[in-house]
Formats: sequence, C-alpha cells, structure tokens
Amino acid sequence: MSTELPADPLKLDGRTNVRTALLGGTTFRSLSEQTLSPREEKFERARQTLGFFLAPAVAITFALVPVPMDRTQQLLAAVLLGVIILWICEPVPIPVGGLLGVAAVVILGVAPAGEVLAPFGSTTIFTFIGAFILAQAMLKHGIAQRLAFAVLSIPGVATSSYRVVIAFGVITCLLSAFVSNTATVAMLMPTALGILAVIAELMQDRGVVRADFDPLRLRVGAALMLMLAYGASVGGLLTPVGSPPNLIGRGLIEEATGQRISFAQWTAAAAPLCLAMFVVLALTMFLLNKPEVRRIEGVAEYIRAQRAARGKMSRAEVNTLIAFGFTVTLWLLPAMVSLATGTDSDLYLFLDDRLDEGIVAVLGASLLFILPVNWKERRATLTWSDAARIDWGTILLFGTGIIFGSLLAATGLAETIGTAASQNLNISNVVAITAFSAVLAILISETTSNTASAAVVVPIVIPLCQAMGIDPFVPALAATFAASFGFMLPVSTPQNAIVYGSGAVPIIRMIRTGLVFDILGALLIVSIVPVMVAVTGIGR
Repeated sequence: MSTELPADPLKLDGRTNVRTALLGGTTFRSLSEQTLSPREEKFERARQTLGFFLAPAVAITFALVPVPMDRTQQLLAAVLLGVIILWICEPVPIPVGGLLGVAAVVILGVAPAGEVLAPFGSTTIFTFIGAFILAQAMLKHGIAQRLAFAVLSIPGVATSSYRVVIAFGVITCLLSAFVSNTATVAMLMPTALGILAVIAELMQDRGVVRADFDPLRLRVGAALMLMLAYGASVGGLLTPVGSPPNLIGRGLIEEATGQRISFAQWTAAAAPLCLAMFVVLALTMFLLNKPEVRRIEGVAEYIRAQRAARGKMSRAEVNTLIAFGFTVTLWLLPAMVSLATGTDSDLYLFLDDRLDEGIVAVLGASLLFILPVNWKERRATLTWSDAARIDWGTILLFGTGIIFGSLLAATGLAETIGTAASQNLNISNVVAITAFSAVLAILISETTSNTASAAVVVPIVIPLCQAMGIDPFVPALAATFAASFGFMLPVSTPQNAIVYGSGAVPIIRMIRTGLVFDILGALLIVSIVPVMVAVTGIGR
C-alpha cells in the first residue's frame, strides 16, 4: 500500500497556485466557521464559560449587597451589570443577552412591561428596518460590485497598488454611509480578492517573491483587506443610518437633550471627521503595510473583463437605485428646503413634521416590493424572503439599548452614576470628559460589538455631564462616533472578522495597524467633534 502523501492542491511543480489559494474557498467565513488555533479556541471557550457563570453571579451579588442606593436603582444596576458581562463574554448571542435583561427588569418590578417595551415602537427602529431592507436589495443585485468596477476603471487607478488600495477605501466609505458596514465589506470582498490574485501572480512572474510563496501573507493583501474593514467603519460615521451606533447614540442624545438632529446636520458635522480619518487611515496603512510593488499590470484588463461580464444594468439594479434615491431625497428634502426658505417657513415645518426618517425609510423600502422586475410574473425587485434576511439581531439590540437608556433616566440611576463618576474621576471640563467618553467607547468596542458599546457608554456619559453641569451633546456625540471604532481584533467588528476570515490578514498586522488607528482616531474625534458642533450648530 502506498504511503505517498496527496499532492498539495495549492502547489504545482513547486509553484503556488495563487488563484486557488485566494479564491478557492468561500468569501465570508465567520470566526466560528474557521479553524482556530488551540490558543484561540481555548480563549474563546474560556470567555464564553466565564460569561455563563459570572453574569448571574455579579447581578445577584450586586442586588443583595447593601448599597446606599434606591432599591429600584440597585436592581436596575444589577441587571445592567449582568447584561454588560453577557455582551462582553457572549455566552449567548448579544441580542439575546439584551432581551434577557429586559425580561429581568420586568420580572424584578423595576418598571411595568408596557413602559419598558415602549421604545420598541421608536421611529429609529423603523429607520433601521427600512435601511436594512434597502441594503439587502443592494447586496442581492450587485450594486456595490458595479460601483467598484466603475471607480477602478478611472484612468490611472489600476496601474498602481497604492491607488488601488485607496480606491477601494473610497468605494467602501461611500457605500457604508448608507449600507451596513458588514454588508459593504461582504459585497466588495470577491472583487478585492480577485484583484489581489492578479497582483500576486504579477509579483510571482516578476520574481518579486519566491515561486512557492504564500499569497495570503503579502503586505499589499493586508493593506487591501484592512482598508476594506477600516474604511467601512470610517464611512459609516457619515450619515445617521451608516452604522447602528449612530442611530443609537442619536436617539439617546435627542431623548436626553430634547434637541433633534436632522440627517443633513449629522452629515455636515461628520463629513470633516470622516475626511480627516480617511487621510490618516491611508497614511497609517501604507506606513505599516507598505505594498511590495508600486506599479502593477494586468489589473486594468481584469477589471475590463469583469465589467464586460456584468453587461448593462438590470431592471432590478435600476429599481434598487430608484428606491434608494427616493429615500435619500426625502431624508434630505427638509434640510434643502430650510436652506431656501429658512427654518421658520410653513413649508419647512410641514416637511419636517411629516417626513419622519423612520417612515421615509420604510416607504422607500416598500418600493422594492412594488417596482416590478417582471410584470407578467408579478415578480418585484425584492421578495419578503430576501427582506427577512436583514439583521434583526441588531434591531433587537438597539431596542434593548434604548430601553436601558430610558430606564436609567426614569429611575434616577443615570444621575446617581453621573454624580459618582464626577466626584471620583476628577473630570472637571468638557475636553476631559469628551476624551474620557471617546476612549471608554473605543475600549468597550474592542471587546464587544460597536452597537453594544454605544448602548453602554452613551447612557453613562449623558448623566455624567449633567451631574457636572456640562452640556452632554459634544461628549455623547464623541462617544457615539468612537463606538464605531474597534480596529484591533477580529472579534471587534463583523467587518474585521470578514477580512480576517479571508486569511490575508495575519492577526499581528491587524492588532498593530488597529492599535495605531484607534489612537489616532480618538485624537481626531476629541479635536474635530467640538469644532464641528460649534460650526454646524447641530442639535441646536
């Protein structure tokens, strides 16, 4: 019987088969679908096991220990501590952790069920649903890939590895302003891997690398993948619907301050921050992950072939763009009218009152079920089966976050936390608390989801400011932006997990690049957000 080992499918005559290595597997693999190293597997198992026992132990202990606090506040704080541990350790899915907390609040008598569950009818919930359905249509019909090929076809872009990486960053930023960060990265990943394969083959043919090199360990590959992940987080800051933490933070800020933040106001305030962060991202990426080659050949031909294969825009793509354009136009219409007629005009007041963002979002999404792809077959642009695949977990998590934020205010626990923090942390001015808010949000987002980070940090920051007599708007907005960070680890954000799952980003490169960008991003938030709030008058 032969004992000869089977041939390695990634090697042929000692030469790496680049396309098999890069494109042979599935594009998206979550961490649970990957083969973890023994150390990674041990850590994940220990983290989840710890959460199973630590969450109830901490909650029960805090509820029973005598503390100088109102009994209702103490019970709410106990539940919150348990929920935060569930979110960090993830022994159960993060949305389930929030739902368990909501159930505990009602059972312990902190508040009646009707009052507790009321935030699930928030207009922001409908904004989430509508935006997610629109994103699902863009994902299904390939709008992102078509945009990517259009940008990469600009003369001169496809001849430089640096320009290709930057172009992918620009595309990702623009898409993630309206489509979920995770969906954006998932949509663009096949295109990025295809271009990486062309670059890797070019390097192999030129002798820049050894014939049997590992294409998953190229610096240009790490730069391209990380630009996708980090660019999505940067672009997601641009609009209120760009990222779940934006909607959560905005809802909490509006509830606490009584000041409405319009779609246009948010975008105007966030645009300079996004631009500055993108410039810093590009510099950081190329300093820490300098591509092995600058000039590249063959990518332009690859892009032309891919564009030709896609052909003209389909009816479904056109319908998706119509629904998307209709939604964004109505979102921006009150702001455009205010520029022409002023905020005191009857027309502006009418539109501002009637064009609620949540209603507009579901109205625009509804067009996808009306605009036909084939009228004879009564086949619409999107089916309900497609729409049912949206991220309902994030919607549930947002609802539980708003619930806990409301309860913090209603029970007075928020004021208690704020007073204690102001006395013990020795924070006495708006700059210090803005920096504290941003750093705390980034630290939490590294260990749990960005959405959970916003749900935890913003309700703490607002009462802290109120106890100190400081306007909470700037610190809470800084915390909201910072909650979208978390660049160091695959578990920090879903888009990090996606690019890590490609195999083209070694964990050390992700940690090193993410740490530097976390620090620089925090500095940008602290320096730019106060200025833009003052300049734009957002929330005033």
